[in-house]
Amino acid sequence: MVLVPVCVVFASFLSPDDEIWQHLISTTLPSLLTNTLWLSLGVIVGTSLLGVSLAWFTSVYRFPGYRFFSWALFLPLAIPAYVIAFVALGTFDYTGPVQTSLRHWFNSDLLWFPDIRSGPGVAIVMTLAFYPYVYLLSRDAFLTQGKRLLEVAQSLGFTRQQGFFRVVLPMARPWIVAGIMLALMETLADFGTVSIFNYDTFTTAIYKTWFGMFSLSTASQLASLLILIVLVIIMTEQRFRLRMRFSESRKSARVERIPLTGWQAMAVTGFAGTVLFFAFALPIIQLGIWAMDALTIGLDQRYLEFAWHSILLSVLAALITCLVAAMLAYAARLHSDGYTRFAIRLTTVGYALPGAVLAVGIFIPMAWLDNLLSDWIENISGVETGLLIQGTLTVMLVAYMTRFLAVSYFPLESALQRVTRSIDEAAAGFGVTGWSMLRMIYFPMLKSSLFTAATLVFVDVMKEMPITLMTRPFDWDTLAVRIFSLTSEGQWDQAALPALTLILTGLIPIILLIRHSET
Repeated sequence: MVLVPVCVVFASFLSPDDEIWQHLISTTLPSLLTNTLWLSLGVIVGTSLLGVSLAWFTSVYRFPGYRFFSWALFLPLAIPAYVIAFVALGTFDYTGPVQTSLRHWFNSDLLWFPDIRSGPGVAIVMTLAFYPYVYLLSRDAFLTQGKRLLEVAQSLGFTRQQGFFRVVLPMARPWIVAGIMLALMETLADFGTVSIFNYDTFTTAIYKTWFGMFSLSTASQLASLLILIVLVIIMTEQRFRLRMRFSESRKSARVERIPLTGWQAMAVTGFAGTVLFFAFALPIIQLGIWAMDALTIGLDQRYLEFAWHSILLSVLAALITCLVAAMLAYAARLHSDGYTRFAIRLTTVGYALPGAVLAVGIFIPMAWLDNLLSDWIENISGVETGLLIQGTLTVMLVAYMTRFLAVSYFPLESALQRVTRSIDEAAAGFGVTGWSMLRMIYFPMLKSSLFTAATLVFVDVMKEMPITLMTRPFDWDTLAVRIFSLTSEGQWDQAALPALTLILTGLIPIILLIRHSET
């Protein structure tokens, strides 16, 4: 089910359009690849620095507000990147309130003010949107290790800083890399944020080729190149991690946090507060201001229906995707041969596909299967059934599973790496094998990671726009679709209302995840 849409996309290589490819290579493709590369590197560096450092501070140290920041830094997960993007432009652009106020106060043209419509501006926005992936998984690793590894390193003669970089950080690598991979694939597949900033990347080339040059085959070929890039990245990282072993499997006992005082405590509090303000508080405040103007004319009972559709789709997609991801992770543990690893890695490349291209890759084979079933039933019974699959939630759920399987697989795979083989041997000694071992041994041990994976899928499906827009049943609108319809007409103030509703709805699983992670 995962490979079918990918194969449909790759099949476009059978009919290349030479004129369009020559035009792309000679004009825009080199700059698009360069922009995509620098944006990816910027997001990797930004999310690593923010996610790992904040996770370490809130897991090990005691500073003013550490209890608050430990859960509040999860909250930006509920805000789509495209929402942060149009809030950032509306706030920090030349005509925005920040620059307008500064020009009035300083009576200057503000030539020194950085341009938000730039590569670094896009990278900063995406970093603020995607750092919670790294923070969430890194914090889970640091909580399981606690302060004990740091104390062991210090007992061996390392300083606190040396112990962190030489002992703690390598032990947390599976979680950190998993979070970075999620942020990287989100960046490669993003279209809404870069289009709002008018920053051309690989995904904008796909969309412009499709809708501007009316060449779906060329757009699919560009998408297939994107899949190959991501597959190379995934396989390279997996090869480096192949011989590494991690043996810790349960949370450390509660230990005393390391106290920070003086300027160090204030610096950490200020750092965490600044990140939280720009990633969560500022978008909420600005959306609230915009929404007040449209509240009287834009709020009606349809928003309850939009919210219900979004929640229902997210719950179903999270259940299906996590079940499949758990079986794949378990299969990888039982069979460590190269073929199995390669096959499982192929199932995670859908996360790098742009949503609209993936929707087409799903819809084409589904339409063929639908017509085949309809003709078969009519030939046997003489009854015209019409469409059986198209226009149902089935197409959407298959597309969601293909798109977000990596989101649930990476946390589960990382957690399984820290379950020792001796547990398997002990269970086998008591006659527990196969499905029984998965149900009785692994599911209880992976409960925390399963909850994390389900939450990530739930929130991502809530925010997903292109797949929902192109594969939804007739008149089955969600909050994301409502935002798209309003922003495409330039109604930013009215788009703030469904954006706030989407964020508040997405906060529910985030709060549950926070409470679960603290237990």
